[in-house]
This record gives sequence, C-alpha cells and structure tokens, in this order.
Amino acid sequence: MHQRYQSLLIALLCSCLFASAAAGAPSGARDRINRGTVTIISGGVAGTYIRIASDLANVLDNSDDLRVLPIVGKGSLQNIDDLMYLRGVDIGIVQSDVLEFVKRKRTHTAIERHVHYITKLYNEEFHLLANRSIESAEELVGKKVNFGGQRSGTYMTASIVFNTLGLDVEAVSFDQQLALEKVKAGEIAAMVYVAGKPTRLFKEIESGGPVHFLSVDQTPSLLQTYLPSQLTHDDYPQLVRENSSVSTLAIGAVLAVYNWKPGTLRHGKVVRFLDAFFENFDQFQKPPRHAKWKEVNLAAVVPGWTRYAPAAALLRQRLASTRAEAMSPQLEQAFVGYLQERGSGAQTSEEEKERLFEEFMRAYWEQAN
Repeated sequence: MHQRYQSLLIALLCSCLFASAAAGAPSGARDRINRGTVTIISGGVAGTYIRIASDLANVLDNSDDLRVLPIVGKGSLQNIDDLMYLRGVDIGIVQSDVLEFVKRKRTHTAIERHVHYITKLYNEEFHLLANRSIESAEELVGKKVNFGGQRSGTYMTASIVFNTLGLDVEAVSFDQQLALEKVKAGEIAAMVYVAGKPTRLFKEIESGGPVHFLSVDQTPSLLQTYLPSQLTHDDYPQLVRENSSVSTLAIGAVLAVYNWKPGTLRHGKVVRFLDAFFENFDQFQKPPRHAKWKEVNLAAVVPGWTRYAPAAALLRQRLASTRAEAMSPQLEQAFVGYLQERGSGAQTSEEEKERLFEEFMRAYWEQAN
C-alpha cells in the first residue's frame, strides 16, 4: 500500500481509538487536553530531528496551555505529505531543499501557499559511510549504496549529489540502522545519511572497525545548492583521526508549519506554540539540549520559502526589543552606518527602519557565527 494511504489509514484508526477512549471522559477534560496540543512530525529514532522535537517538548510542554507531541517520522518528503494530509500534524522538520524538489515534481499543487516556515534550525551534514574496502566515492560506481527510505530527505539529497557527480550507483533502501550493519558486513558498499553532526548512529561505532567516512567532492555545481562542510575528530573521534577532517556537504533543516488561517482552532494552537518558542528560545541553547541549537539564528532566511506570518510578527518584536533594550553603542553606530549606506534618512518610515534592522541583524549574526 502506498505510504501516503498507509499514513492516512493509521491516522484514521488512531482517531477512532482516541475517540473511543475519550468517550467516557468529561467533556471539560477532553477540551482541556486537546486545546493546547501541537504535534511535530520529526525523523527516525537514531537521527537529529527526533532529538530536536524532544527538546521542543521538554522546554515548552507545560501540560496545561501547551502540550508538544513529537512524532517519529520517515523523512522530509514524507513529512511534507504528513503536513499536508495527516490529520493532527501541525509542524514538521524537513530539509530546506525539499520544497523546491516537490515543486519540480509537481506532487502538490501550490505547495508554497500551504507550507510555510517558522525558522531555519541548523545545517545538516551529508554522511557517506563505506566499507573500508572502498577508498573513494568514485569506487562506488556500480555498487550498492543505501539511500534510505524512498520518501526520505536523505534519498532525495543522495539522488541529487550522486547524479551531479556523475556517479552511477545502485541505490537501495534500507532503514539506516540495518544499512549500517550491512555496510559493516560488506553486503552493501556504502550508505548515505543526512543528519546533524554528530548523529548518534555513528557516534556508537567502535574505532578501528570495518567502516570509514568517504570525502565528497565540493564541486561548483553542488555548491550552488549545498554548503561546504567537514566531519572532524571532535564530531566522530572513533571514525576521524585527530587533526584531520573529511570533506562533505551541508544542507539546512527547517521548522515547517502548515499555513493555518487566522481564526481557526489549529491556528490558535500554533500561535500558542510560537509564543512559547520565541519567549523561551534562550533555553534551547543551554545544556542538556542538543548542540545544534547553538547554530540556530531565528532571523535567518530560507530561500524559496515564506515565513509563517505569526512567526514573522514575533521575530519583528524580538528584533525591535533587541534594538531598544540590548543594542550596544557600537552596534547602534553600525546600524546607523548601515542605513546611510542604503540611502535611508530622516524621512524613512519606522516600518521600513524595522525591516532594515531585521536585515541588518540577520547579516550581523551570520557574520558573528
């Protein structure tokens, strides 16, 4: 059965079970439990998405006004389907190139109107792990390479990367944990896994084992879509020698949201989530939260995407507060220079100044990080 219909069937069965279980509960309890519940479709149990979703639940869930329910997902392409069609799903974590991929394939009409974004999260890395008998990516031609589930973001990105590099491999689709065992045993040559480093799946590999990372050529064609990145000894001490690194690519992870319209129940739930997220954002950048939170810049723009209107409004408020309360004299002076460079003067409206300030702070933080 097609995965989309499987998901819909599962959702329908769950709805029936929940309805049956709740039938004997007081209506007030049902309303209270459901009023603030927001669901986030994430990724597999060994990946970074589920840990990010878990952090969101741990920090924001207060059980009364807001309850955050992380859901194990099957990757970016499936998560887009789930945002569009799976009953009860409000938010999803996806790769930034998935929207353009879906638009090109024309699998969803006017996808850009239905799915917006809250924030860019962090960069994910392209992990190419091979059996030690393979010494370079070029040696994978004609061999079996695991691309992950066919609805996953990893499969999508692996297809793009190998096609761009002109490496004709035999793509296979195993779940990542099984694929790792098959690479170790030499049953397949390599596996691709797109996840934020360090991912738990590879952190647990013993040093000196039968697998290692392969470098990925950072060609000009690939760098039109992806960012250059590296896997280091600090990331994976068992797999990368000290004082050395493995060249690879990075792609952005995005916190996506269905574009619920104002006045709807689901819109109200998401706004409640956004209020808590922006208010408590500093908590995500402290231990024991995932290290990837330290890379998040709320003002970062995701090309080709539209920011969800309530998130954009909260971001403007946050940036205005920074300008009014926390801007150092040096930063204020830099902003004045920024306005002058763009020919803005006394006649510039406050709305335009706020827009320029958001642009300025985005550039400032990207340079600082």
